[in-house]
Amino acid sequence: MSAFSPISVSRLYRMIAAQIKEKIQDGSYRAGERLPSERELAEKLTVSRPSVREALIALEIEGWVDVRVGTGVFVTGPELRMNAGARDEASSLTSEIGAADLLQARLLIEPVCAELAARNATPEQLEQMRQSIMALPHSGSPTTHNDTLHLLMAEASGNAALASIVQHLWKLSEASAIFMKLNQHYVYDEVWEKAHVEHLELLTALQKRRPKAARGAMHAHLIGISQRLGLDANDDKES
Repeated sequence: MSAFSPISVSRLYRMIAAQIKEKIQDGSYRAGERLPSERELAEKLTVSRPSVREALIALEIEGWVDVRVGTGVFVTGPELRMNAGARDEASSLTSEIGAADLLQARLLIEPVCAELAARNATPEQLEQMRQSIMALPHSGSPTTHNDTLHLLMAEASGNAALASIVQHLWKLSEASAIFMKLNQHYVYDEVWEKAHVEHLELLTALQKRRPKAARGAMHAHLIGISQRLGLDANDDKES
């Protein structure tokens, strides 16, 4: 079995996915076989584990692997893969924005929105945000209340340009097959409970009109999301 080649270019997850797919195509990893762990692949490729995770999710979307949380990543059979034409039309490896990129952009924008919202939110807006936060734990669709909260907060910033940017980031996230697949695998009841605690800290800062605290609470919340998805959205991330 030939060795992997180190990678040191931008858009790492796409290049990593291409290398892993090549290994599957040349028979180095056969249908039903478990791939090396994220840690092992990261060491072989000299990249970060978050970049490997995004690559594996991209390959799952294309039908090359089956990600089984808690068990491993297994190579699928040819019958589960898209045909070559459909793969070319899919956005996962050639044009899609990575999940870590989306979270990094949110880290740059949403804490500022929270800081401004602590200054500018009307009592009505604060009440709407409170209602969204309190409805989340007992809801059958927590994503709806979560999305509403973040968009309300951006609007409450009082800056229409920032609010528009957040709305656009949300649309990009909803259009990202990788981001949605990560949520499918790694966002469950316990994760929503952690998010709810973080939302409550944000709400307290907003209600008390503490801009710096609100900014810090939002930053901590987004870092929490990044960690729970197994990504690295910090400024020094590799992809």
